[in-house]
Amino acid sequence: MTEVATKLTQVQKQINDACNQANRDPQRVTLLAVSKTKSAQLIQQAIDAGQRHFGENYVQEAVEKIQQLAHNPELIWHFIGPIQANKTRLIAENFSWVHSVDREKIAKRLNEQRAPNITPLNVCLQVNISGEQSKSGVNQDDISALADFINNCKHLRLRGIMAIPEKTDDSEQRLHRFNSLFSLYQQLQQRYPDVDTLSMGMSNDMPEAIASGSTMVRIGTAIFGKRD
Repeated sequence: MTEVATKLTQVQKQINDACNQANRDPQRVTLLAVSKTKSAQLIQQAIDAGQRHFGENYVQEAVEKIQQLAHNPELIWHFIGPIQANKTRLIAENFSWVHSVDREKIAKRLNEQRAPNITPLNVCLQVNISGEQSKSGVNQDDISALADFINNCKHLRLRGIMAIPEKTDDSEQRLHRFNSLFSLYQQLQQRYPDVDTLSMGMSNDMPEAIASGSTMVRIGTAIFGKRD
């Protein structure tokens, strides 16, 4: 067993333990392996161990790896980084999911550039739940307008919310942020039948995120080691 396979097993056990503690079904929480800066060879080790969902932050680096690993047609690629307007075409053409849409301009470009002969691009709204000026994300007051816009885009499919709350050692504060995100997620679910994804929680706060209703956790270092 490779080191990556061993670490994947450990992370999945942590997910299972967190779900059991929160009385949740582990099958309802998807592990998104964050593979930014990691080689196609390392990603292949994760694939061989059964991992299928991979998250990337840097468009051109990701596209190269997607092409190198194209012999694995079952893979699901998620773009999770900030989106520059001049990179939307590559995202629309190469990814199944995008987690970081926070304005209509980007959604409009992704919709126009998604090929009509493939399935719609799955979209999560990135929410700036902490109100940090230095962080990307739509403000809570603007979520409804952006969700309506995406829901009316023929080649996009609104699936949910993604957020990265501010770092803190205060577990109560983390829980408060996560619970706020879960409330926003429930509000979207009531309006849009396809909404089923709450992408929140990373290595340092995964148990709290799962306890608060996360359906997708983004884990990188604990699987692949420190960033190259």
